[in-house]
Amino acid sequence: MSGKRQNHDSGSAFEAAYGYSRAVRVGETIHVAGTIGMDYAKRAISPDPAEQTRQALRNIEAALEALGASLADLVQITTYVDSAESFEAVGPVLGEVLGGVRPTNAALVVGFPFPDIKVEISGVAMVGCGAAA
Repeated sequence: MSGKRQNHDSGSAFEAAYGYSRAVRVGETIHVAGTIGMDYAKRAISPDPAEQTRQALRNIEAALEALGASLADLVQITTYVDSAESFEAVGPVLGEVLGGVRPTNAALVVGFPFPDIKVEISGVAMVGCGAAA
């Protein structure tokens, strides 16, 4: 393994309360924690799963950029949704935002501990691989 560990915290209350980082870079690999569609500046979350997906990807993008990468460097994501119906709204947004990046994706229907959450996305990026978005 080469490279020193770099943690990135987004300021989410969850990170501090539950003892994790939004993203961790070691070498050229960045692991992004499960990220919800919370607008942390406004302390608000939309009830719409499509908008939650857009915001979650904005949150992921900010974490990647803080560690020297971008959404174009994503090679794998895992998408968690509260229902199959929510995924019908989430899937097209993933295609719209990620475009030609096309990371691998596993999608799971789960029970979230907070009722307002409709989607959560985690991922892995390889710095510099930069697929054309």
